[in-house]
Amino acid sequence: MVHAFLLIGQSNASGRGDLTEAPPLDHKNGRLKVLRNGRWKDLFRPVNAEKSVSGYCLAESFAMAYAEADPDVEVGIIPCAEGGTQLLEWMPGELLFDHAVACAKLAMRTSKLAGILWHQGESDCAPDLHPRYIERFTTIMDTLRRELGCPEVPILVGGLGDFLTGCGIEEIRENFTIVNEHLKTLGQTYPHCAFVPSEGLGANADSLHFSTEALRAFGLRYFEAFRKFQ
Repeated sequence: MVHAFLLIGQSNASGRGDLTEAPPLDHKNGRLKVLRNGRWKDLFRPVNAEKSVSGYCLAESFAMAYAEADPDVEVGIIPCAEGGTQLLEWMPGELLFDHAVACAKLAMRTSKLAGILWHQGESDCAPDLHPRYIERFTTIMDTLRRELGCPEVPILVGGLGDFLTGCGIEEIRENFTIVNEHLKTLGQTYPHCAFVPSEGLGANADSLHFSTEALRAFGLRYFEAFRKFQ
């Protein structure tokens, strides 16, 4: 039985970790899977290959931990994250939303949807965007759960990196803590949702994306947050 996880959000969900710094890929004897063309393939890198700069992804260490905790299941990642995207691009009826729903529905024909892994927020740090973060996120996830027929599927939302204080984009540098507070609030108040802290995790040289080492640790934090739903 494949336990599937929908990976959505922007670039830090997709992963920009340097693959040359990643540990050797371990398929757990073929138990780690990724969805491609509606079919489960043995996990390969990059997991979420939406751009040429895609790299190591937090979903990999998450899946590894899940497989180690339950040796009787296969773990599948449904990669639908897209770098540089705002919540407005994930709203119901938009292409990214419809694509994620379509991929998840295909995966659910041969698997159980066990959770949703979300990391997004840097692109919603603008003053005209961050005040409506909770409202828009709630609309997206309410509709996504309804479309997939999974009203209680767990959703994990990761915090933005504290290294963004050194980011070269002024709106992100000044407002990312506001978005982080929204994400924490969602983890506390939105049904079947948990916040995954990112404190202390390091960045690439751009001070915008998590490093490979940080993404490995982040994925394990996502798994620990998920365990409360089991």
